[in-house]
Amino acid sequence: MLKTLSLVVAAFGFAAILSAQTDTFKVGYYSNAGETPDGTVRITNVGTNITTPGSGNLCALIYVFEPDQQMAECCGCLITPDGLLTLSINANLTDNPLTPVTLTTGAIKIVSSAGGACNAAKPVPTAGVRAWGTHIQAAGVVTETEFVDSTLSTGELNLLKSKCGSIQSNGSGFGLCTCGPVS
Repeated sequence: MLKTLSLVVAAFGFAAILSAQTDTFKVGYYSNAGETPDGTVRITNVGTNITTPGSGNLCALIYVFEPDQQMAECCGCLITPDGLLTLSINANLTDNPLTPVTLTTGAIKIVSSAGGACNAAKPVPTAGVRAWGTHIQAAGVVTETEFVDSTLSTGELNLLKSKCGSIQSNGSGFGLCTCGPVS
């Protein structure tokens, strides 16, 4: 009996760990930035953190990378429950890189964080965002994919915080992406 109870408790604990990871860390990509038409990233707050009326705001902390793994831009955008944030790849996410490079392809990582100041150098991982991206393929063909739900390790979280903090402190305004309007 005690052994069965222990197995049940362990299974529930494992399920809780897995569910805590859902909708916390999203990974996608951008392609052919600077081209027309423009690619987009759409992010929503699914409302899982609503506890009272008017609560449940989240931050989408966004980290844009070059293909060589260098962080090019970072920012944090507030999203209310059921809000939809639409970001332009060209105007919001690749227009202000830390170094004078032209960003054309790379990775985008999004950490769902507790609402507040939305500082990408100070994430407080909290489940609740989902994201999709459009991609400009050869001959202007546009495709759309959902960002992949990934496991956010402590090491990855610390790297994102450190690199974005360095951009904020030393980038002289470069390397900071911007938030589009919430619709």
